[in-house]
Amino acid sequence: MRLTQLRSFHAVATTGSFTQAAERLHVSQPTVTTQVKLLEDHYKVELFHRHGRRVRLSEMGEQLLQLSRQIFSLEADAVQLLGDAGELRSGHLRVAAVGPSHATRMLVAFNQRYPGIRISVSTGNSQDVLDRLLDYRADVGVLAQVFRDPRFVSKPFSEHPVVIFTSADHRFARRRSIRIAELHGEKLILREPGSTTRRALEAALKAARVEPHVVMEIASREIIREAVAQGIGIAAVSDVEYVPGPGLHAVRIADAQVRTYAHVVCLAERRDMRMVRAFFDAIGP
Repeated sequence: MRLTQLRSFHAVATTGSFTQAAERLHVSQPTVTTQVKLLEDHYKVELFHRHGRRVRLSEMGEQLLQLSRQIFSLEADAVQLLGDAGELRSGHLRVAAVGPSHATRMLVAFNQRYPGIRISVSTGNSQDVLDRLLDYRADVGVLAQVFRDPRFVSKPFSEHPVVIFTSADHRFARRRSIRIAELHGEKLILREPGSTTRRALEAALKAARVEPHVVMEIASREIIREAVAQGIGIAAVSDVEYVPGPGLHAVRIADAQVRTYAHVVCLAERRDMRMVRAFFDAIGP
């Protein structure tokens, strides 16, 4: 059975006339007649009782009409779904980000422009974000670094200085800024390998020939905050990610450029997908 044959049957069944069915389908009446006859002959059934120009559904025709209504209703739903997706009135955008603070402004801008799109956000370090893009578990990624790889397209969004935060009892807690040399020998809590903040700080320390005393590596921002508050050590965080709280104090590094960057990234092969392109456009030039 061909869909054109079923469509001709459905038009005749719902209009009650071969002539009206042809007008609805924008084809000639003989074409509709032929399509219905091919359907009847192939399955050796009678779908209509014909009385001159009048037609009436047979019992088999009544049963087929119930099914054709479902089929063409689903077809209409599919057309509506694809049309809405193409116009970005509906759909699902999956964002992978190194941290919610880096992505929030972007998500707000996109949501204001396309409120019908559902957004889900996963977080992890830079490698986690790239892995999600590579295996299609995310549509766009937000990284905190300058990134160059021919497999990806990236767009800069913002940059942020890295700050050091300490407990309220630490000697830096009475300061607004420090020199990078003052980190020599300090008990330092680092993020896990793969963290952009860690890489930025380590590069600056190496350039200044400063060696802190690394006491812990912790992947969780929340656990690092608690460890710093308890006086176990100091830690580094992008200023956009720093959340002030009781027992904590943040100081800037006055004499070194230690920065992270918010970049939007996608697979190069998916750059022209409607939703991905819309996200890049929504966050600005």
